[in-house]
Amino acid sequence: MSTPSSPYAVQVHDVHKAFQDNEVLKGISFTAQKGEVVSIIGASGSGKSTLLRCINHLVVPDQGDIHIGNDVLRSKRLRNGTMVSADPKLLEQVRRRLGMVFQNFNLWSHRTVLQNVVEGPVHVKSMPKAQAQRYAMELLDKVGLADKAASYPAQLSGGQQQRVAIARALAMDPEVMLFDEPTSALDPEMVGEVLRVINDLAREGRTMILVTHEMQFARNVSGHVIFMHNGRIEEYAPPEELFENPKSERLRQFLTPSH
Repeated sequence: MSTPSSPYAVQVHDVHKAFQDNEVLKGISFTAQKGEVVSIIGASGSGKSTLLRCINHLVVPDQGDIHIGNDVLRSKRLRNGTMVSADPKLLEQVRRRLGMVFQNFNLWSHRTVLQNVVEGPVHVKSMPKAQAQRYAMELLDKVGLADKAASYPAQLSGGQQQRVAIARALAMDPEVMLFDEPTSALDPEMVGEVLRVINDLAREGRTMILVTHEMQFARNVSGHVIFMHNGRIEEYAPPEELFENPKSERLRQFLTPSH
């Protein structure tokens, strides 16, 4: 009998993480439903990026489970104290279903834009090269960069490089997209072009978890917003509730622009 499919794309359950004596995550739990956008906001050092990286075990939690659909990623501690994924094979399979977009693009500088996007489908998904190239061109068109297919990353602006990075993540047809402050390394005039692409993905009904400093954007695209403070979830609510009616003093302070 097959397991009924989970209504949740992601469930994070009681995740803890410390680096030496610095406890960065102190028991984090939340869910993202299929097709939902969850934004994570909070001051620098509150644990946002570490939490995002725990979802795909780029950072392996010290404790707690990560459910991706019906699969569960767990950790184990080696004798030397290092935390590793309990099931590396499962992790590899699950990572193929997660797209990750970093602050700093992480494109291959010696490959063209098209080659950057084609790489995953050909080498990981064994897609025939011609098909992968057609698919990559569709995705580059979607992010407004079909005319840059033959360019190299160094010839592009930061906003264009980030849009290529989004196309590259989409090329793996992920169930969930993870964005780690995708606009924080960009000049202000380039932020809008990247947010427009992410907004289009949200409208398509993609499941996304987004660490961001862009409050208005988080408010517009999210089903739920998480406010993190000091390694904990301080508030977790629909955006209108969280932004209009913050319950905690810390969130009120965070949302009040300092003059």
